[in-house]
Amino acid sequence: MISEQQILKALEHVQDPELHKSLIELNMVRNIKIAGKRIELEVVLTIQGCPLKGKIKEDIEISLKEIGATEVSITFGSMTAEERATLTKSLKKNSATNNGMPSMLLPDSGVQFIAVSSGKGGVGKSTVTINIAAALARLGKEVGILDADIYGFSIPVMMNVDQKPTMIDQTAIPVISHGVKVMSMGFFTDNNNPVMWRGPMLNKWIQNFLANTHWGKLNYLLLDLPPGTGDVAIDVAAMIPQAKEIIVTTPHQAASYVASRAGTMAKHTKHKIIGVVENMAYFEEKDGSKNYLFGKGGGDTLAKQLQTELIARVPFAKIEESQDSSVYDEDSIVGEIFTSLAEDIIHSR
Repeated sequence: MISEQQILKALEHVQDPELHKSLIELNMVRNIKIAGKRIELEVVLTIQGCPLKGKIKEDIEISLKEIGATEVSITFGSMTAEERATLTKSLKKNSATNNGMPSMLLPDSGVQFIAVSSGKGGVGKSTVTINIAAALARLGKEVGILDADIYGFSIPVMMNVDQKPTMIDQTAIPVISHGVKVMSMGFFTDNNNPVMWRGPMLNKWIQNFLANTHWGKLNYLLLDLPPGTGDVAIDVAAMIPQAKEIIVTTPHQAASYVASRAGTMAKHTKHKIIGVVENMAYFEEKDGSKNYLFGKGGGDTLAKQLQTELIARVPFAKIEESQDSSVYDEDSIVGEIFTSLAEDIIHSR
């Protein structure tokens, strides 16, 4: 006969898909009843209507059938307000220092911060951000994106994210897309309404995204900064002095000229510049020839000005109708470029 101890041991390996912790560790499995090879149990979820309830049910059934169960009956409940408050406190305890500072900001946290910036909009900064993140995730890294472009948030729609983060009291659980944890102001506005805030509120929300989001284990957190050198860029430099930066431009000399300001600011704030990405570098015709729609040399000029390297030259590429996001397939030409760039980031110091 199957014992309750066997059941608990089997379910130690089943995780809450959002919190990435064992259901047993979170005390979610209750009221176990055993009748021969039939098992009944209750799973107490963090909130009613958990979007990943089906995944939890499937994982439990597989685990219990591996130890001999022939029939598994699962009912779902939800935590009380007191239980959620205790869980939130536990999550924050593991993610914050004694003074309330997010532990991920400590120099020895193991999290590498990469800010992706540009001098102006329209150069593909967000496209570069999500494709670097997706490439790092494909290479086995734990990756997050903080969409710090509060006014011009675009990461959710570009990654085809149509669900909102689960909220456990005041703690947000990031949405995962393409293996990347995502947090954005876009999740908290209705009907694409504009955000109309001044400086202090911007700073507050960036802090909230860092402190009140359960990021879990991360190797890299990419910050998609707003273009230019405004409040958010200044606040990020102050909050995360150890961040490194990638500057995005097009080959056009005007774009390169404006982007140099973002690079100069990075140097002033002591952020190490990883390098320059020249996006929309050229369009490859059917005969293999290259059509330089925006001219040539902008990325090289910018890299020289900033005393850094041109680390990638990304061509125009068509997003196939079958694609559900702006993340390029890893086997495409552009996908391979981002994979190579991600490998360089992993092996750089």
